[in-house]
Amino acid sequence: MRFSKFQGLGNDYIIINEKDGIIIPESHKPKFSQFLCRRRYSIGADGVLFVCPPTRNDAEIRMRIFNADGSEAEMCGNGIRCFAKYVYEKGLTRNTEIRVETLAGIKIPTLFIKNGTVEKIEVNMGVPKLLRNEIPMKGPNTEVISEKLEVDNETVIVTCLSVGNPHCVIFTDDLTDLDITQGKKIELHEIFPKKINVEYVKVLNRHEISMRVWERGVGETLACGTGACASAVACVLNNKTDRRITVHLLGGDLEIFWDDTINQIYMIGPAEYVFEGEVEISTIK
Repeated sequence: MRFSKFQGLGNDYIIINEKDGIIIPESHKPKFSQFLCRRRYSIGADGVLFVCPPTRNDAEIRMRIFNADGSEAEMCGNGIRCFAKYVYEKGLTRNTEIRVETLAGIKIPTLFIKNGTVEKIEVNMGVPKLLRNEIPMKGPNTEVISEKLEVDNETVIVTCLSVGNPHCVIFTDDLTDLDITQGKKIELHEIFPKKINVEYVKVLNRHEISMRVWERGVGETLACGTGACASAVACVLNNKTDRRITVHLLGGDLEIFWDDTINQIYMIGPAEYVFEGEVEISTIK
């Protein structure tokens, strides 16, 4: 089976084109993704993106995301930029504005083309969801802004929301000596019925933040697009930054804008082709 490898700020993905006649059976997709994402033992990646025909009339194409642990994610910010670059440069669309169906609804990447190549992508990430049952998170159906969360006898102050997938944002003054493995305990905390992504954010000024992320089903990654969006919203909700900011991640920078006139989040960033090849899938056990 042929595959392509793309990355967005170091968040890397294996892309499988299921519109090309190769269909991985539904029951096999979790194990298939686990097998291919193993670093040093297989291709290695943070997740697998499947290019699929849409099931909705208002979408041009469909993206499915499986994490390295085999779980399916609703949405992925860095992943959708890689997906958009792939479908355009592989000739699956000639549109520079693509309506992509995801489990989090229709997302619309806008492509900026230079010499026939996608140079950067802006994605309308939609409306942030702030109520507990929208995240989801147990408890009274209120917004979760600077609330206390008990984690292994430690009190952590969290702001939680969904940007198509769930996020828990924690503000800190020190990202260098941070014990990022705390993110695993928060990911699996009983208060989050579908687990959660965890962002640790240091505010630099009204226009810039730095961020590290523990991704649900993956662990620490170099970047997370939805996490950057969630962090930007959390900053505004806590009056720490303006609505247009630069998010510095370990893998690079993203530009995030939360437009208050239409309540939509926009993300701008790169995606890069890495390589492509063939893998023998009959060896997957």
